[in-house]
Amino acid sequence: MDKYIVTREEIEDYEGVDKTHFLNDNAQRRNKSLGDLTGLTGVGFHIIEIQPGRDSTEFHTHYYEDECVYILEGIAEATIGDTVTSVKAGDFIGYRAGGEAHKLFNNGSSVLRCIVVGQRLAHDVADYPLQKKRIFRQEGLPWNLVDIEDIVEPDAGQKA
Repeated sequence: MDKYIVTREEIEDYEGVDKTHFLNDNAQRRNKSLGDLTGLTGVGFHIIEIQPGRDSTEFHTHYYEDECVYILEGIAEATIGDTVTSVKAGDFIGYRAGGEAHKLFNNGSSVLRCIVVGQRLAHDVADYPLQKKRIFRQEGLPWNLVDIEDIVEPDAGQKA
């Protein structure tokens, strides 16, 4: 990929992709993946737009990947663990790997626009605690979604 710069005009004209989370029909957003346009592979850099009454994603936590959000426009409720906090334009949220489960909900009357940045590691595991599901993601393999209650932890024996 030869592109290093995406101009303001290109960003404004870029329609992006409408996404609905596979575990939450209310988690709908428009995703403009600017990092993809410039060939970034180790980090995702996105401008997302969430309509009023919609979630950003299903409530989840990553075991290995950090994520962060900077709110450009609008207001929302940030659920982090058991805490719900009002957030607004100019606020920053850091979701560290292994931290609390999280999501945003647009409780305002206008579009919520955010910059979302996240690592793109070759491997990650994430939990969706409200769904009691865990997802395993490994580069080159299909994603695996399992019921947490069905996970078996074998006794693999002692190592050296």
